[in-house]
Amino acid sequence: MKFKTLKGLQDILPPDISLWHHIEATARDIFKNYGYREIRLPIMESTDVFTRSIGETSDIVEKEMYTFEDKGKRSVTLRPEGTASFVRAYVEHHIHNNPAPQKFYYMGPMFRYERPQAFRYRQFYQIGAEAMGVEDAKLDAEIISMLSRLLSTIGLTGLNFEVTSIGCKDCRPDYKKALKDYLGDKLKSFCGDCQRRYDANPLRILDCKVPGCIESRKGSPAVLDHLCEECSSHFDKLKHYLELLKVPHTINPNLVRGLDYYTKTAFEVSSENLGSQSAVAAGGRYDSMVKEFGGPPTPGIGFAMGIERIIPLIKNTIDVSDGPELLICPLGDEATEKGFQLTEQLRSNGLWAEINHEVTSLKSQMRKANRIGAKNVIVLGDDEIKAAQVVIRNMSDKSEVTSTLSIDELVKVIRRV
Repeated sequence: MKFKTLKGLQDILPPDISLWHHIEATARDIFKNYGYREIRLPIMESTDVFTRSIGETSDIVEKEMYTFEDKGKRSVTLRPEGTASFVRAYVEHHIHNNPAPQKFYYMGPMFRYERPQAFRYRQFYQIGAEAMGVEDAKLDAEIISMLSRLLSTIGLTGLNFEVTSIGCKDCRPDYKKALKDYLGDKLKSFCGDCQRRYDANPLRILDCKVPGCIESRKGSPAVLDHLCEECSSHFDKLKHYLELLKVPHTINPNLVRGLDYYTKTAFEVSSENLGSQSAVAAGGRYDSMVKEFGGPPTPGIGFAMGIERIIPLIKNTIDVSDGPELLICPLGDEATEKGFQLTEQLRSNGLWAEINHEVTSLKSQMRKANRIGAKNVIVLGDDEIKAAQVVIRNMSDKSEVTSTLSIDELVKVIRRV
């Protein structure tokens, strides 16, 4: 019997894993430049962590969470997103007592039970960043600028940055009323989920992906027209600071985030090369969330980016070759022993070195070198051992360089070629 991965899950194998390493390493470097430190969160939380923050009427909570009862009869959930877990940790460990802003990032798998489709999996990976303790719009502009820098450094082009403000608890009720007034006469044209959301949370209707609902909600009032003075001023400052930092962006008054905890700033990054599932990253402010988790009133802003969404956009532009820097091809028993020693010494000096353990013909060994993507090859035989000198062949341009068997010189020559 052959076993296969479960539906909606995937194995990530070489050479594709090199793309993941590239994304993760780039993110770590840029986060460090902006003062973000890593935090590692459990993949499983009490279900309440997500239902109270994401929103009980959201698609995530209603349809997509992996929730089950553990042996202690507790309801637990595999995390569907990272911010709720982060805020739980932020409050639990009293991180708010540290000087503001407190900046953190995380990487890891998330879980949502939804219909698998292109670049959308039931176990998927996100990189997220969160900044806490500052409500000034400069922090909003800074984190959007950091995301823009991160995505461009990874190698993405042709992205669309959309920003908006979705108001706060003071001005959102007026907007909800205006939205309900507009949608009320059309309610029968919406799907069953949207009809139910009309009373529970009408903003959810704006996030529905059903084509008929998208058509029926056209012309809905824009949230930007219903902002209170504070939210309007904050959004004007954000636009000013984004211009100051020269971050390309567009204003999308119809942008809606699928999570209940957002306030004021919301943003999304999309690529036209991903089809209908075009979002690459998204985020926004959540100024009320820490208080709802039992902490002191603390403003916060963050984003998350989906690695599976990014991979196809860079796959043909980033070199994923991950073969050894050197393959030693021994000819004979003495050469095998000498090559075995050399391989280990070269590894101790920071090289990825391999030896062909099966002593076959030189033609077969060179064929293997090509198959494993070796960047350089040394043919080691009796003559080379006697002369204590070898020829290092670059497998890319076929050039050759002579070197002694001195480890220092070998490393120097290989790194040069």
